[in-house]
Order: sequence, then C-alpha cells, then structure tokens
Amino acid sequence: MSRWSVIGCLALGLSSTPARASGLPDDFVFLRDLDPSIRQDIRYAGFNNFVGRRLAGYDAAECIVKRPVGLALVRVQQDLKAQNLSLKMLDCYRPARASRDMVAWAQDGNETPAQKRYNPSFSKVDLFRLGYVAERSGHSTGAAVDLTLVDLRAGASAPFDPGKAYGNCIAPEAQRAPEASVDMGTGYDCSDVKAWTASRAINAAQRRWRGILLTAMRKQGVLNYAKEWWHFSMPGVGTTAYDFPIRR
Repeated sequence: MSRWSVIGCLALGLSSTPARASGLPDDFVFLRDLDPSIRQDIRYAGFNNFVGRRLAGYDAAECIVKRPVGLALVRVQQDLKAQNLSLKMLDCYRPARASRDMVAWAQDGNETPAQKRYNPSFSKVDLFRLGYVAERSGHSTGAAVDLTLVDLRAGASAPFDPGKAYGNCIAPEAQRAPEASVDMGTGYDCSDVKAWTASRAINAAQRRWRGILLTAMRKQGVLNYAKEWWHFSMPGVGTTAYDFPIRR
C-alpha cells in the first residue's frame, strides 16, 4: 500500500519506536546493499508524488526494509532477470512522521494540481474521510513496499517535468506523467477502482504485467493488497511502527 492506512489490517494499533543512535534499528537493511540491481525511484523523497513535495523524514531517496523482505525481493529480482525485467521500488519503509505529514496535508483544505492527477474522482479532503490517508501506515513497520516492473529491453522514457500539465492517473499512458516502467493501466498511487489489482477496466497487456508482478511476488511470500496493484507486504515480519528518518 502506498499512502493508505493498512496492509490488510496490519496498520491498526501500531506502536511507534525510535531508532537506535547508531545505524538502522533492529533488522532493517538498505535494499541497495542486498541487491544494487533493483531500481529505485523513491517518490516521497522528491516532488513527483500526490503531495507535490518531499515528505517529512525522507532525507534520502533510499529503500529501507526489514531483512526478510529485502531477501525476498532479491529472490524476486533473480527470477525477473530471466525475463529481462527488473523491480523498481517506489516506496519502502516510511517514517511515521511522513504519515502525519500526509494527514496534515490532506486536511489543510488547499486543492493542488498534483493531488488531482492522483485523485481524479474526488476532492482532497475526502482522502482522509474515505481512508486513503491515515495517521498510521504498515510501511512504517518495514514489512510493506510499493513497486513496479521495468522492461530492460525498453528505451528510456522522458523525465518527469514538474511544469508540465500531465493527464490524471487513469488516463492513457501517453497522457500520464512518465513512470519509466511498464504500463500497469494506471499511474502509481492512483486512488481509483482502475488501480485495483484485478480490475477489468484495463487491457490485456496491462493485466499481463500485473499478473507477472503478482506471481513473482507471491512465489516469495510477499502478498498484494487487492486495491493497489503496486502494494505488497510480508505477513508476520513486523507490527511495530518506527519513526527514524531515511538517511544514507
């Protein structure tokens, strides 16, 4: 799940634990240290996201996860390489302060162009009321990730241009903001039923890409959240939320 409040029901009742003074706490690891071939585009560390700016706690664009999740992702990557594909991480561990930042943004009453690209069907204030934004997230446990696929045979896409008026997240791929990844039928973080993993409102090629990602992740015990094709979590890895900033 991306900005949503739960991974299944994991996000309910989480406690918050600070990091130890030195290094990462507990069993957290930098994914780059396990497999540098896995691509990273940590969206909340920049401005290409639904808030339109860096979120609190994202001091570096680095994917941090609990070690069992990271090792599972390494195995997924090994399987995908045989298909000329790569994972691309969009969000991993999320500091609890970033979730609070999302809530404050959702409640400030200011509609933004970035928000409308990601939430084409309703206003910003409805994000909190409908549960799309919450104070606590399973990402803060290190057990949840947002990701997509990259076709290694494809050419490079145009870079994201913050000054360009892109179409919303359910528009055809050519009208949406560039993602530098395969076409999954919607953009990342799209709050629409078209983003549900099993949606029939997408074409056969888009369903195929979703199926490849789902199968590869499920094989390693990392399970999808049915209302977001990009969100996966590993059951039983952690229930404690953390709030240390992401730094390299």
